[in-house]
Amino acid sequence: MTNLPPRGADGPEDPSDPHGAGPRAESSGSGDTTAPRGHGLRRDIDLLEALASDEAQNAGGLGVVRLAQLVGREKTQVSRALKALAAAGIVERDPDTLEYRLGWRLFSLVARTSQNRLVRMAEPVMHALSADVEETSHLCVLSDREVLTLLSVSGHSFRVHGWEGRGVPAWQTSAGRVLLADATPDELYVRFGTTSTPPIPELWALIQKASRQGYARVSEEFEAGLVGVSAPVRDFRGRVVAAINISAPKSRLGDRLDQAGRTTAKAAARVSALLGWEPRHTPFPRARLT
Repeated sequence: MTNLPPRGADGPEDPSDPHGAGPRAESSGSGDTTAPRGHGLRRDIDLLEALASDEAQNAGGLGVVRLAQLVGREKTQVSRALKALAAAGIVERDPDTLEYRLGWRLFSLVARTSQNRLVRMAEPVMHALSADVEETSHLCVLSDREVLTLLSVSGHSFRVHGWEGRGVPAWQTSAGRVLLADATPDELYVRFGTTSTPPIPELWALIQKASRQGYARVSEEFEAGLVGVSAPVRDFRGRVVAAINISAPKSRLGDRLDQAGRTTAKAAARVSALLGWEPRHTPFPRARLT
């Protein structure tokens, strides 16, 4: 999403209201109100959607003027709303560029709800993994055709936040290849179509290779100078529900990529065990690509 429709149909905005909700309607005595009280929330959501757009993600943030253009609101109203959201930790402002991006409190709220147990089980294991490999580890899930990072844990004295909440194309990443391990060829065609890059037969082969060796690896396929490995996390049914990923510059990790892959696979197996998975001695029958 790079453009959002203007919201001018909602009526004039009150400059004294940071969310643009307008004045509160007076009661008519019968309990009737004329102004919907959810307008402010809806307009805040419009701002959050704009900050989650491809344009915002590629640029690393958006300024007040551009956000006002995207949501069709006055610049002063958008500025006030963003300040209120920043005070709550829902968005954050870069002190150098003065541009806004989604805040980490928003991602932590998501992680504590739908992915709560997965994150709780994975985080201590990821801390140990990152300390062992001395690189940042990531907990990833599949979202449509993208890989979404729920949590990043650094092996150093600082946290690396750049990937949390960010989606990247599944076919370009090692995490995507392990997250797609349960997909059949037909499901890959439905998900990615016939014009995917790489073509479905090639993607299928990469997925199968990752399944056989227990982890996937990429070297500069997603980004020049970046390498990574990923291993699957399974639930009690044996279904892949997440991936643990290690990504780092090739100059630092390239020579020990397979070693990092095996270490990551052991960490992912520990998380799987915590989720109730017991390895089967006989593999699931695999569909064939025809």
